[in-house]
Amino acid sequence: MRVVGARTSDGSVFVGELSEDGGRVTVFADRDTFWASPAAHLEAGPGGPTLQLSAVTIVPPVVNNARVLCIGLNYLDHVKEGSFKDESLPEVPTLFARWPQSLSSDGAEVPVPSGEDGLDWEGEVVAWVGSRLVDATPEEALAAVVGYSTFNDITSRRAQKQTSQWIMGKNGDSSGPLGPMVPAAEVGDLRDGLQVQTRVNGEVVQHGSTAQMIYGVGETLAHISRSFTLNPGDLLATGTPSGVGYSRTPPWLLQPGDVVEVEIERLGVLTSHIVDNGHRLKTDHA
Repeated sequence: MRVVGARTSDGSVFVGELSEDGGRVTVFADRDTFWASPAAHLEAGPGGPTLQLSAVTIVPPVVNNARVLCIGLNYLDHVKEGSFKDESLPEVPTLFARWPQSLSSDGAEVPVPSGEDGLDWEGEVVAWVGSRLVDATPEEALAAVVGYSTFNDITSRRAQKQTSQWIMGKNGDSSGPLGPMVPAAEVGDLRDGLQVQTRVNGEVVQHGSTAQMIYGVGETLAHISRSFTLNPGDLLATGTPSGVGYSRTPPWLLQPGDVVEVEIERLGVLTSHIVDNGHRLKTDHA
């Protein structure tokens, strides 16, 4: 099952199941109703109308007040390849935030902001929180995950490196392409090892396994829940393997015309198109 958001011409957003051929969306409920009880909706299956893809715009099925939390350094090989290679591994995950407005969908155009030499790729898995978490144990937190998606944490490196805070480099327009949500029951435990591969214009640039993650999904969500409440619809981006562009010699950054794909076992392929800065005026956000 692939779960997406579908925005109609009047601006309403519904959550539905994307057909196998990608041509139709069968509705579970409107976005807020779905996230009030996502597990129940997934178990019952979509019972609403079927919408033709030509009549809707596919958008991330994300509620407006969702928190998009991201682990910055979660694969040891990635830590070693970057500017943090000489530092000791922190006891807790390094977290930063995205705003939902930075998210986009499969096939989106991602503009290179002015002042950047290009953009960097970071293929990874996103976990979707399906129930409220407060002071949760890792086991409770992992059980609350309702689904997973392919994600590309596309980064403006110059903006990111200007300060110790990463928000500017991690919130560019449309810079968080997010694939359909696949129910957790169909994905299994990430610690068993899902293959993660990123390709630029067909060339493999990242190849890792979720079994290599330093901080697990349950442990990280439990850690967050001790500081603030997590709610249904919040997201956790779990970090990227080695092979990012800025750490290469010479650095390799995405340029207008490039096509970047992230493929994750059981979750599918997510494709993004890099465009010039002029497209920012035309970018359509959820």
